[in-house]
Amino acid sequence: MKPANEAALDAFVALVADKGFSPVALRDVAVGADLGLADLYRLYPDKVALVGGFMARIDGEVLGRVPTEADPEETARDRLFDTMMQRYDALRPHRAALGAIRRAAARDPLLALALGPALRRSMAALLEASGLSTDGLPGALRQNGLLAIDYAVSRVFDRDETADLSKTMAALDSRLKTAEKWAQTIDKYMKAPISGSRATQSHSPAA
Repeated sequence: MKPANEAALDAFVALVADKGFSPVALRDVAVGADLGLADLYRLYPDKVALVGGFMARIDGEVLGRVPTEADPEETARDRLFDTMMQRYDALRPHRAALGAIRRAAARDPLLALALGPALRRSMAALLEASGLSTDGLPGALRQNGLLAIDYAVSRVFDRDETADLSKTMAALDSRLKTAEKWAQTIDKYMKAPISGSRATQSHSPAA
């Protein structure tokens, strides 16, 4: 017998793919999962929690495919590209539901705001799996940057009917290369010596 949380997520995704996000109520999900409404509520108290649970399940599938030890020949961008493509591959059977959720979020700013933490957790998981830290300000910037990349690439992914998702791969590769160049530029600027009087003071023997 399927665990209750898995049954709830399966029912939710199927209903959203069929009816759209807004028309689906928790009671519909409970009926579809053969659960009592109170039992469903204990697992997922609202539809935002169901979306978060679904995304966490996808992230778990992707992280399960990540090698325990990183290939020393691979760059961080290579690892992130592979991890992101595994995510799109895992999401492929659920594109109808994802499209419905995105359309609902585009119409409802409060829904988009509520879904933000789950999206950020997903991006953080992908970055960590690729060997990129998500701590502090640099980590927050990476998460925001990957969110922007995912938003742009998802629009290509939604319409990509190629067998190997080649259009999605091309879009992701292009945007990751651009992000890498920006990151290198910012890193070079941050590491540049401070000019002027502050530099003179810091290098003074009396400092």
